[in-house]
Amino acid sequence: MAVSADSVLRENYRGALPTLLVSGVGGLMAGSILGGMRTQLAAVPGLLVMVPAFLAIRGSVYGSLGSRLSGGLHQGLIEPTFDPDRRLVSAAAAALLNGTVAGLAAAALTVGALRALGRTVAPLSRLAVIALVGSLLAGLALTVTIVTVVFVGYRRGLNPDDVVGPTVTTAGDVFGLAALALATELALAIA
Repeated sequence: MAVSADSVLRENYRGALPTLLVSGVGGLMAGSILGGMRTQLAAVPGLLVMVPAFLAIRGSVYGSLGSRLSGGLHQGLIEPTFDPDRRLVSAAAAALLNGTVAGLAAAALTVGALRALGRTVAPLSRLAVIALVGSLLAGLALTVTIVTVVFVGYRRGLNPDDVVGPTVTTAGDVFGLAALALATELALAIA
């Protein structure tokens, strides 16, 4: 049975277009959050340098989580239900741990790099608190978002591979920046 080019195009856009539109709106939201962090960025030297690494880590770690979920669904290893499955819980816990450790490493690398360049940078303890709290907050929000989007999309006939990428990048930026803003306020309050 031959498949027409029009049907392939329609099917690809059916799954991808809504997520791409959400990605565009999410990008604007993330930019607005970052723009609203001017005071925090000025109060914590080096925070702006840590932001790209922090966001990239969210994409890498939680992109892997989304891929594991998608692969598990395709292989029939997990069911698209919200019942606590051992594989699902283990994958989510590993993502949270990896994201937190990598966030702390980003804080340490930020301090090391800026000191090596002779730039002003906040103490490692302050950036570490921001990275730790931000990683945990963003990680929890991303885990819930990714599991929900992948499972609901799968149940509605969407290919989870098509929705994981845009979901992770958009949610990672929005939740990552929001979590950094909250974590920075906390770090400034306890200093």
